[in-house]
Amino acid sequence: MSRTLIVYYSRRGENYVGGVIKKLQQGNTESVAGKIIALTGADSFRIETVKEYPADYTEMTEVAMQELQSKERPALTGQVENMEQYDTIILGYPNWWGTMPMCVFTFLEAYDFTGKKILPFCTHEGSGLGHSVDDIRKVCPGTEVKDGLAIRGSAAASSDRLIKEWLKQNGM
Repeated sequence: MSRTLIVYYSRRGENYVGGVIKKLQQGNTESVAGKIIALTGADSFRIETVKEYPADYTEMTEVAMQELQSKERPALTGQVENMEQYDTIILGYPNWWGTMPMCVFTFLEAYDFTGKKILPFCTHEGSGLGHSVDDIRKVCPGTEVKDGLAIRGSAAASSDRLIKEWLKQNGM
């Protein structure tokens, strides 16, 4: 029997949504992940960094760019116990500078996903998946990485139909 784990990184607080900076109680990616958890009943794991990103959105984007340019791997607060029990990983993240936040790279590099399936999804405000799916394939050789789902952050709350269709297309 296939076991599924939903893994996501999401940022609360100031976010760029629909052309303006808004303060969110729940990040867009977390909102989408919650919908997927409710639909699948799968286990979940939230990626959290030891060092928090700045609360100010503009400062956060500058830190994210510095991390990307230096290929930094931010330390995480926890890890998935018994990763080997999962066959399918549904991986969620915001699109930062055309790819995943560097903490998602930290997560992916901490495990061997050989023989597993990864279904990526991201939230964005116009840049779609960027090159994140290709980046996952590079970081996780021997893994079946499916086509991803890109959801505008401003549409995250109303994305139920899109999510259901994507899950169905992927045998979930």
